[in-house]
Amino acid sequence: MAAPPLELAPLARALRRGELGLSDYLDALESAVESREPELRALVPEPGRFERLRREAERLVVRCPDPAARPPLFGVPVGVKDIFHVEGFPTGAGSRLPPAELAGPEADCVATLRSEGALVFGKTVSTEFAYFAPGQTRNPHDPARTPGGSSSGSAAAVAAGFCPLALGTQTIGSISRPASYCGIVGFKPSYERISRAGVIPLAPSVDHVGLFAHDAEGAMAAARCLVRDWHEAESPAEPPVLGVPEGPYLERASASGREGFEAACERLRRAGYRVERVEAMSDFDRIAEHHERIVAAEAARVHSGWYPRFADLYHPKTAALIERGRAVTEVELARALAGRERLRGELEAGRAERGVDLWVSPAAPGEAPEGLESTGDPVMNLPWTHAGLPTLALPAGRGPAGLPLGIQLAAGWRRDELLCAWSIGIERALAGGAG
Repeated sequence: MAAPPLELAPLARALRRGELGLSDYLDALESAVESREPELRALVPEPGRFERLRREAERLVVRCPDPAARPPLFGVPVGVKDIFHVEGFPTGAGSRLPPAELAGPEADCVATLRSEGALVFGKTVSTEFAYFAPGQTRNPHDPARTPGGSSSGSAAAVAAGFCPLALGTQTIGSISRPASYCGIVGFKPSYERISRAGVIPLAPSVDHVGLFAHDAEGAMAAARCLVRDWHEAESPAEPPVLGVPEGPYLERASASGREGFEAACERLRRAGYRVERVEAMSDFDRIAEHHERIVAAEAARVHSGWYPRFADLYHPKTAALIERGRAVTEVELARALAGRERLRGELEAGRAERGVDLWVSPAAPGEAPEGLESTGDPVMNLPWTHAGLPTLALPAGRGPAGLPLGIQLAAGWRRDELLCAWSIGIERALAGGAG
């Protein structure tokens, strides 16, 4: 059998139409996992994973025998970050806490994907409670480097070809950063446009559920199923105007990351995109301070029932976050929370004033850093998460070490459909000039 496509859309079509047999496809995946998973450690171990998947695939074929009537994600395996509750699977959240303490009903987004014909490939490794304490997952491009976090296993599993789609979450930079480090696409919707129900929170006011795919078309195909009130958008005939947010925010990229970003912008210019320089976020330090305060304060509240009983089981990084959060007053938290809509309004006004359709920025400060003790810096993703705006990270070339760099697109509030539609052309332009 020829190697199955990694991209979600053609794969889903082939599975629906029966052009690619589910059994053959699972055989190919099993071979890939056996070959690379011992080194990458992207998946939460599951004895009998492929026996279970074959049983579920057989039931799916019996339930949906007519190719013309099969749901859009028929037979597509989906990796699920281990902070999502999934029926039949324990939830560990990358922690040492007893799974029974963390149990809950299946996440709405997982149930939605099942209803669309998807198979749960299995749980993917998360950092502890989706914060900074790393798991054992390695970067598929260089196992001596981090894949990013907190959605480490989801990004690595998609990049390694274990599954064409995976769920993740982002509270600071946990989708865009690992997508950038692993050379894949990461989509974070507008705040609350994909349900958070059934997901262990980190900081509910800034938690976003999102996804990983190999390409922009695949990300949009999954978004159509998951984003609430999705309305198909026709991409305008003219390419979108791209705005680069100049100022202290952009200065947080590394020298090599900035160089790669500017090279990507130049490829987009040559492809016919107008790129505007816009002064933005002059108070970036205050934005970051507010966001970090929200994460700490809300994490302390989320863990108020677990932490007093299991403090000795928490990683020092998570424990330190909770201790900081316990010191945040309600007045301080309210002030930080108010900054979300203020920043959103400022970014929207700046975009409209300069006729910009999409903000464009580095998806991470640079290439994936060496070592596994850190998941990298989420600073380039923080303001867009704080404002709740939809973002999509795309591969955008390679850095000096030959590892992936990503570019991050941010659209207006609840303009997720246009973001996804525009991203397909931008992805094509970046790939066409990348060499």
